[in-house]
Formats: sequence, structure tokens, C-alpha cells
Amino acid sequence: MTNILVTGGAGYIGSHACKALKAAGYTPVTFDNLETGWADAVKFGPFEQGDLLDRARLDEVFAKYAPAAVMHFAALSQVGEAMKQPGKYWRNNVAGSLNLIEAAVASGCLDFVFSSTCATYGDHDNVVLDENTEQLPLNAYGASKRAIEDVLRDFGASDGLNAVIFRYFNVAGADPEAEVGEFHQPETHLIPLMLDAIDGKRDALTVHGKDYDTPDGTCIRDYVHVCDLVDAHILGLKWLEDGKGARAFNLGTGTGFSVMEVIEQSRAVTNRAVPYDIGPRRAGDATKLVSGSTRAEAELGWTPHRSTMNQMIADAWKWHQSGHYEK
Repeated sequence: MTNILVTGGAGYIGSHACKALKAAGYTPVTFDNLETGWADAVKFGPFEQGDLLDRARLDEVFAKYAPAAVMHFAALSQVGEAMKQPGKYWRNNVAGSLNLIEAAVASGCLDFVFSSTCATYGDHDNVVLDENTEQLPLNAYGASKRAIEDVLRDFGASDGLNAVIFRYFNVAGADPEAEVGEFHQPETHLIPLMLDAIDGKRDALTVHGKDYDTPDGTCIRDYVHVCDLVDAHILGLKWLEDGKGARAFNLGTGTGFSVMEVIEQSRAVTNRAVPYDIGPRRAGDATKLVSGSTRAEAELGWTPHRSTMNQMIADAWKWHQSGHYEK
């Protein structure tokens, strides 16, 4: 079976990608430092603990498994932290990715699937983003991801590295079979925070502002089901295997969901009320951030069939009721 190196394979998206890779006939090899990932989430292939800043460790893993491709998820991703500690993000995300790219090229592994972010575009409020939207990141998280995209392009020109890049906003849901799921400590994402409030694990969900220019006054954000997202990454891998070369794809619904829509759907799915408070707006929050996926649908044949809010909450709720990891 073909080995695929999955960086961040012990994390939320990476663990789902490993399950999808195994189902597609590959052997996912997880490389993770467990800073935010969980060894318990590595269930579908070998685990190699290590840090992207350790080039010698990366060389060992490439020599041991000779992966045919890299699927790169590992990154720090908290915008608030990135605003306060930009050096940490440039060092971890960019320097670590440079090590990974150089190790891949040195080993002759020239197919690279990179999980980027729509944060590279910055604040294009109330616009449906596509791959031609100008990239103007506002913080070290988005800027570091944009820099990695630039590094991949340069190694494509110099060494023939072929990279498929995926950009998206929020990821939600969980494996429908609840083998893996979303589990962060501390948790910062809307849907798991909301489910915690339903469960009594926190007093209430805080809705940050209800005076935006939207139908219900709350911000609108795009969400993609984690299984749809990793399906796109598998299609990206196959795109590279078919020799189609470097390409960037946006992944989104094109419409998004407001915070109140998420809360109302949660009531419908769980049959429980969501305790919430209305708080002040957060600095920097845009009214509406969404992305289209016309190119991914046309060229990859990708369809976000699980990315309805009802389905994302239902799958997250199933995982949330029993799923967790232990250090």
C-alpha cells in the first residue's frame, strides 16, 4: 500500500484525513508533536512523533517510509494568539513547513497537498471568495499560511514540487461513526462550545454581537463538514497522481450560516435549548465571511454533501456525547 505522510495526523482534521486515506487504500503515516494533537486519535496507520522544526527527525521518517506524497495539516491556528505572538506562528508554521518541504524534496517526494486557509485573503467582508480574490492576510496566522503557499510555488519552479492547496474557513462535524472527532483543550470553536453549553459543561454560550447587518443580526460564517473537507484532500492527492500539477482550490458553501442559525439548528438536532448570552462585538469581526467552491466542484468533482448545518451538528453531537481523548 502507498504511504502518505500526514503531518498533524493526531489533530482534528488530520485524524479524519487518516481515516479517509485508509478507506481509499493508502497507508497514512502520522507525524505529530502532540502539542495540540492526541495519540489516541491515531488509529489508521503508523505514528511517528516528532516536530517539524527537527529536520533530522523528518529525514528519518522520510527514509523509513518513502512516502509517495505529503498531506500537510500541522500548524498553529489561533488568530488571537497569532496577533499576540507572531514570532511563534512564523517560526512554527513557516520554518517548520520549510523543513518539511526541503525534506520531501530531498527524498524525492514531489507530490504535496497543503491545507491552507481562507485567512490568507484577509477581510473581504460580504464577498464570496474565489481563488482569484486578492490575498491580504491580517495576522500572523493568515500571513504564515500565505508564506507557505509562496514557498511551495518556489520549490515547484526549482525542484518540480507539485502542490495542491486548499483554502477554507471553519470546519465542523465529526466522523459519522464517531471513531474520531473534534476535541480541543481549550475549546474555541462555536459548535463544540455550544454543545458544551447544552451539556452543562459551561454556563452559557456567548454570542458576540447581535447588531450586524444580517437577517438576524449575528455574524455569518462559512462551515464545511470535516468529512467533506478531507474528501477534497483525497481528490487533491489523486489530482497529483494523475499528473495534473499545482493548483489551488477554495472550499465552501458560498452562503454560510449565522450564529443564530447554528443555535436554532442545534435545538432541532439535540432537542435541547441552548443557553446563551449576548455579548459585545469582538474587535475585527467581519459581518459575513464565505467562500465558494466552483473550481473544486468543476475540476475535482467535489461536492460538500455533508455540509448542511443539520448534518454537521448531528455528527458533532454524536461524537460529543462520548468522544474524547486522553493524554
